[in-house]
Amino acid sequence: MTALISRTRFSVLDRSRTREGHGGPEALRDTVRLAREVEELGYHRFWVSEHHGVPGVAGSAPTVLAAAVAAATRTIRVGTGGVMLPNHQPLVVAEQFGVLESLFPGRVDMGLGRSVGFTGGVRKALGRGKEDAEDFGAQIDELLGWFLGTSPTGVHARPAEGLTVPPFVLAMGEGATIAARAGLPLVIGDLRGRDRMRRGIDHYREHFRPSAWASEPYVVISGTVAVADTPERARRLLIPEAWSMARSRTRGTFPPLPPAERVDPSTMTARERDLYESGLGGHIAGTEEQVAGELETVLKETGAQEVLVTTSTHDRTALLESYRRLAALAGLAGPADAPDPAGPEGGGAARR
Repeated sequence: MTALISRTRFSVLDRSRTREGHGGPEALRDTVRLAREVEELGYHRFWVSEHHGVPGVAGSAPTVLAAAVAAATRTIRVGTGGVMLPNHQPLVVAEQFGVLESLFPGRVDMGLGRSVGFTGGVRKALGRGKEDAEDFGAQIDELLGWFLGTSPTGVHARPAEGLTVPPFVLAMGEGATIAARAGLPLVIGDLRGRDRMRRGIDHYREHFRPSAWASEPYVVISGTVAVADTPERARRLLIPEAWSMARSRTRGTFPPLPPAERVDPSTMTARERDLYESGLGGHIAGTEEQVAGELETVLKETGAQEVLVTTSTHDRTALLESYRRLAALAGLAGPADAPDPAGPEGGGAARR
């Protein structure tokens, strides 16, 4: 472990990926179980995601799932990575996070994304179009206004008004500009596009304006990190997700994760094989020594304060072992005492 890695926070985003032979309800229970396990390992936060109409993802209601995770844990911060704000009315989002913060004070994060439904059918079902993502900046301003009590409607968001729920912007490209203008922490990925990621981070820091929510830039880099006792076993963790991504790009549907041993590149079309091989590359994967070296490099390049690990695979036992090995090489010390709502992550507007 290096000094740079030891100063870095490590957190987890679990997307409740469905697996062949294991349905959506089991995927959600796996997410809650993993939250308890990584809390014991000392990870800083545990986030869940929002997807609609996707066969390979069970996490469609992130604030509901975040409540289950928070109820099953004691100290780890819990939040969303993220709520896709263009899909929702900002008042309703504020109310939901107000309830979460009221039930679990000092532990809730509000990660916000700008994506709309992946397909035309999902967007129609949600009553949204691609153009709704263009209003993301205004939607964030409206959402934060409900917490500050500044809505021009005269309506008050209960119980959100007056509470401080740390907001984060999930972004690439234009989203970094929105985060900088609003003075909010930035979550940026993925690790496979290092040059684009660095450009987004540089732009964010250059244009950051201090706000009531953050006095200085705060950068979280996100992506897949897989650790095993051999490079081959670490690569094996990447295979199910790479296959699913290749299938989604060629067949229009993101399927459940298969066991790694069932994936046979020789049965793929040429385009599927290219996408599959591309999906295996660019991640941080290997033994502890290899992963530590790669983490050191990317942290030096980005100056990030936190790493949000987003690894998905079919073998949940191997996934947990990867998180154990990563916690050990990062020097994570296990769960802290329960947070004090008036403490540095529980009371101040700039808390993270």
